[in-house]
Amino acid sequence: MTRRRAGGRSGGADAEPTYPLEGPLALMQDLWILNHALERRSSRMEASVGITAQQRFVIRCVGKYPGMTAGHLADLLQADPGTVSTALRRLEDRGLVVRRKDPRDGRRITLGLTPKGHELGRPAAGTVEAAVERLLCEAPRGDVEVARRLLGRLRALLDEG
Repeated sequence: MTRRRAGGRSGGADAEPTYPLEGPLALMQDLWILNHALERRSSRMEASVGITAQQRFVIRCVGKYPGMTAGHLADLLQADPGTVSTALRRLEDRGLVVRRKDPRDGRRITLGLTPKGHELGRPAAGTVEAAVERLLCEAPRGDVEVARRLLGRLRALLDEG
């Protein structure tokens, strides 16, 4: 897919040049644009809801699996445990997440949401997952499965080296 520069004109002697990309560069461009769209939505969410898209994702995961450990969350997100611990500490400091001793094993710490965390974890318009849910409702199932396989393969290739 080729794209014109924003604000470009079509035709005429003073037409703006186009810079079409193909192959790997075109897909990288799409990923770049998607990343920036996620960042913009996350900023709008922080201003309107009070948490970023990433923080809300953590809250949604903890809300879906109360009693999970920070290690389980890191595995689920395929993220560095230190990064997850930092994110959890920030959410805990804001009164959204709580860490508790596991009643079955006092050495383990489990995660849960506070009432305020539950409130922010409810489905809401204007969030990243609302846009994803809309996409999933509109897209043919086969397309979603192909996209997930492709993204998973790209992630694996990036992790190789």
